[in-house]
Amino acid sequence: MQTNPLYQEIGNDLDLGKLTGVNVIQTLWGGYGELVRLTFSRKSIIVKHVKLPKPSEHPRGWNSDHSHQRKLHSYQVEVNWYKHFSTPIDERCPIPQGFKCFQTQNEWLIVMEDLMESGFKYTTMTANKNHLNACLYWLANFHARYMNTQSELIWKIGTYWHLETRLDELKVLKESVLKNFAQRIDNELKQTQYQTIVHGDAKLANFCFSEDANHCAAVDFQYVGHGCGIKDVVYFMSSAVEPEACEEMQEWIINTYFRALKEALRHYQPNLDASAIEKEWRPLFAIAWADFQRFIKGWSPDHYKINPYSESLTAKALDYLKTKE
Repeated sequence: MQTNPLYQEIGNDLDLGKLTGVNVIQTLWGGYGELVRLTFSRKSIIVKHVKLPKPSEHPRGWNSDHSHQRKLHSYQVEVNWYKHFSTPIDERCPIPQGFKCFQTQNEWLIVMEDLMESGFKYTTMTANKNHLNACLYWLANFHARYMNTQSELIWKIGTYWHLETRLDELKVLKESVLKNFAQRIDNELKQTQYQTIVHGDAKLANFCFSEDANHCAAVDFQYVGHGCGIKDVVYFMSSAVEPEACEEMQEWIINTYFRALKEALRHYQPNLDASAIEKEWRPLFAIAWADFQRFIKGWSPDHYKINPYSESLTAKALDYLKTKE
């Protein structure tokens, strides 16, 4: 079996035995490497192997050095996350335990637990209410656990579409009203009294489920950082609910999340006022959706997430901001 010699070195370092299988789970976006399951005689592990691509290999040609630097920083953040935040294991919002991180000038190898061995056996592209409930429970507990937490090891502002990291997309955005209000939208989300750590890329594909779909764990922490938790809820809903069902599901999604958040705060931070947090975050649902809409319209104007539902929410957010002028 021809494979990267580093993989057996990882096995030796962690005393995993002989390498018996290498399975590429997926390539990383933009030609930045691959996600690999390594099977050893004692157990299997996951390795996120980041290798810097040549500019000619990038699907968007590295539109700017700004976008390249954002990507590099995202992998450094993920290394920090697995080094400093992945233990102890929290059963209410589980993530893979980080075992080791190897770093050279041009490569990162993030070695982590294989969630399949922990009972989270599958991902899905089609969510039923069990999947939705499990993910909203995970998000609520994650946000409650890290409420008011500050760290210089992660993004100052989490989410991959954050305005300050998406100036290229803002520049080409053709919708003038949304463009003019982009900073105002950003400020509304940044200036909330209650801030937590957000996952930053909480799409359905980044959750692994138990066989009964009642429990889940999350992966992919490149864009974890500080922020208002409703941003994760909005992005998750946009990925897990079909556009034509969003209007019908909106209240159920929001209510399910805040019900779980209230219970999670009782567990993690009983001194915090859950009702005050909900009062501040709930009205920001449309604002957070408009924030993502600003990014997606600049990045991919024909994307399926630009639809009547998202347009109506964005219009609602803009109307609200106009009344505050």
